Amino acid sequence: MSQMISAELVDLELDRAADSKEAAARSLAERMVALGRVTDLDGFLADVAAREAQMPTGLDGGIGIPHCRSPHVTEPTLAFGRSAAGIDFGAPDGPADLIFLIAAPAGADDAHLSILSGLARQLMDADFTAALRAATTADEAAALIAGEEAATATRDEAPQAVPEPTSAPAPQAPAAPAADRPFRIVAVTSCPTGIAHTYMAAESLERAGRAEGVEVSVETQGSSGFTRLDPDVIVAADGVIFAHDVPVRDKERFAGKATVDVGVKAGVNRPAELIAEVRDKAARGEITEAGAKPSPVEAAGEPGEGYGTKLRKWLMSGVSYMVPFVAAGGLLIALGFALGGYKVSDAPSVMDHFLWTDTSSWGALLFQVGGVAFKFLVPVLAGYIAYGMADRPGLVPGFVGGAIALDIKAGFLGGLAAGLIAGAVVMAIQKVKIPVSLRGIMPVVVIPLISSAVVGFLMFLVIGEPISKLQSALTSWLNGLNGANVIVLGVILGLMMCFDLGGPLNKVAYTFAIGGLADGTAGSFKVMAAVMAAGMIPPLSMALATTVRGRLFTRTERENGKAAWVLGASFVTEGAIPFAAADPLRVIPSAMAGGAVTGALSMAFGCTLRAPHGGIFVVPLIGNALLYLLAIAAGTVVSAALVVLLKGLRKQRPEPESAEAGSAEKREVAVAA
Repeated sequence: MSQMISAELVDLELDRAADSKEAAARSLAERMVALGRVTDLDGFLADVAAREAQMPTGLDGGIGIPHCRSPHVTEPTLAFGRSAAGIDFGAPDGPADLIFLIAAPAGADDAHLSILSGLARQLMDADFTAALRAATTADEAAALIAGEEAATATRDEAPQAVPEPTSAPAPQAPAAPAADRPFRIVAVTSCPTGIAHTYMAAESLERAGRAEGVEVSVETQGSSGFTRLDPDVIVAADGVIFAHDVPVRDKERFAGKATVDVGVKAGVNRPAELIAEVRDKAARGEITEAGAKPSPVEAAGEPGEGYGTKLRKWLMSGVSYMVPFVAAGGLLIALGFALGGYKVSDAPSVMDHFLWTDTSSWGALLFQVGGVAFKFLVPVLAGYIAYGMADRPGLVPGFVGGAIALDIKAGFLGGLAAGLIAGAVVMAIQKVKIPVSLRGIMPVVVIPLISSAVVGFLMFLVIGEPISKLQSALTSWLNGLNGANVIVLGVILGLMMCFDLGGPLNKVAYTFAIGGLADGTAGSFKVMAAVMAAGMIPPLSMALATTVRGRLFTRTERENGKAAWVLGASFVTEGAIPFAAADPLRVIPSAMAGGAVTGALSMAFGCTLRAPHGGIFVVPLIGNALLYLLAIAAGTVVSAALVVLLKGLRKQRPEPESAEAGSAEKREVAVAA
């Protein structure tokens, strides 16, 4: 640890240089740059901000731990700052006065990461944090942090397994423990970076367990790898706690136990509640069946999440798995048309007729391969919606229901219904108490058999025909749109694409568009064109605004603007998120206005698109390409002009550019919305 931190990396008066988490990270990162530990300040800070966007790094007890892996870091480094006024890092109990900036190289070795994770555990020690608050010099604080190396490294080498039990209860019967032994819990902790929260949650759970008289054994699935808990320890456990923000590896090992599944911050902030919850579940006999564990989507977020939020996550699970099939199939079909002309759809099978020197034969090949990929859209959508609801047991009935939807021409809407029905049926089956003798065959025989039969019955005989008629009516409506109706639809799609910049509403519009591509109708091609054009506007307009009126934006935003040109041109709407996060009240309405203009113009011009993605790189595949580019240019200018106008109306605080400016002046000026 002494190699990772020194007095030069300690600032005991951080509030003199920083009053926000971004400024605090910059001030501490500048110290790393001065020592050659970070090679690109802005690049590193962008990686820190990206990690912060995944989940706030503030913890109860006045601690902030901004951290990331970054290619701009030369060696694992730790900088420490103390702020008397406190800086908000998103902790529930208020600002942090102890700030640790942890920088790990993209390819950091396990030994260094182990030491950093040991520090994360130490932060849960009240005596350690009290000593840091009392330190009077930078040397004292650095020595205090570095002096914990031996203890933390030793403790972090392996999970603290409990002794092998003399008599292990069967995993299928996690009854309340006998009076002569404590309640036993096994836990798994993990976070996206695997450096800090993973180990802090482990330490927090272990401390709470000792306070409650409960044996807690934790498997930390961090970035330095993980050591699996002894199978006998898992067998002997009465309950399981998953505190994670990334999927738990080999999760099936823990089936048959009372289980609590939460985000990693819950493990850090409220371990006693989790222990009490898992004990209550064990007392009620509420267990997770083998093969029927909570799904990754269902487990995301905190307890109390509404069904509306869960429904959105389930649908997004299906869409996220479907999109690669859409991209591959759609681009192959579009290339097929480009090589073979629009009559390529009538070409015979390439197995019967293919000429190696004939361009149209190659076009037919690409078209037919893309067509096969497109046949997977609805089954994949349905299968992974069910997976989002019920994990792997939902895949079989989900895919079966999706295939039936395709067969009866229920299309995209049928796939949505089939996926939700399949997931609900599997979840209902999982709630039935099953005799011990049958539990082994449940996930591989009983659940797939019953759920597929139920889904098939409902799709074929109950809801399939009404959905098929609705899908047909929707397709006819799209094909029949003309005049003002077309423009209104373009405006609506443009607004949806730009409202949340890649969020749920954006995905609804995009899913609507790609769902229509499989129908191969002219109306659906117009919708796809409008959706992609509108989705390009937010990043392109922010890039233009930072170019023409750079003084209205911070230095970091101007750098992001350069990247936004490429992201926008590639149809990556999320490229505008950094701008919207900093100034949502000005950026989002401006982006929506430009998106509405572009969507309306694209529909009015009759532009068509057979490819589901690609931005300007698929312009040769676009119908009325010149007018399409004009629509994009118009929306970009409108959006950029609005954001410049709105930002220009507020009072600006000057941003110093001089290299001789003091450290307090070097940081970015954050202007409140």
